[in-house]
This record gives sequence, structure tokens and C-alpha cells, in this order.
Amino acid sequence: MDSFGDIIRKAREEKGLLLRQVAAALEIDQAIISKFERGDRKPSKEQVEKFAEFYGIAKKTLITSWLSDQIASVLYEQENFEEILKVAEEKARYFTKNKE
Repeated sequence: MDSFGDIIRKAREEKGLLLRQVAAALEIDQAIISKFERGDRKPSKEQVEKFAEFYGIAKKTLITSWLSDQIASVLYEQENFEEILKVAEEKARYFTKNKE
């Protein structure tokens, strides 16, 4: 199960690109991209979308990875993380249903 950072690092390496080349193309500092790849810093949604477009990765795939990383980092120390996820899922369904 790859993290957001794993996915963008592998995509960069598969394309044979250096960090500085990606940084120049996306107008994001090279050190920040390195931190994204290592998981030391979280990108914004707009930055995630830039990476998806640049690497030709489906936005849905990359956003799912990015959001799941964030959720996992919040929940990993919680004893009742399964209950929390279940309640959150119910709330999301409720919000979606009432949005229409």
C-alpha cells in the first residue's frame, strides 16, 4: 500500500526525472517536494492535483492516497480507530444524502 510520497517518487523515478526538474515544472521548491516524497510534509489539494496532471496519474487515485495518508496519521494511535471510521463513514453518507 503506497503512500502519496511513494507514488510521486516512483513516478518521478520511472520518468527519469530529477527533483529539480519536477520542482521547476511545478513551481514548487525542490526541498518541499523531497519532503512530500519522504512523507515529512503534506501537500495541499492543489499541489496534489498538479502532481497528478504532471505525472499523468488519475486525480482520484492521487487524492485518495493523499487523503487516506492524512486520515491514517490522525487515527493510528487511537484505540477505537475502527469505531471512529465507522461513525465518520455514516456521517459522510448522511451529509451526501442531505446535500442533494
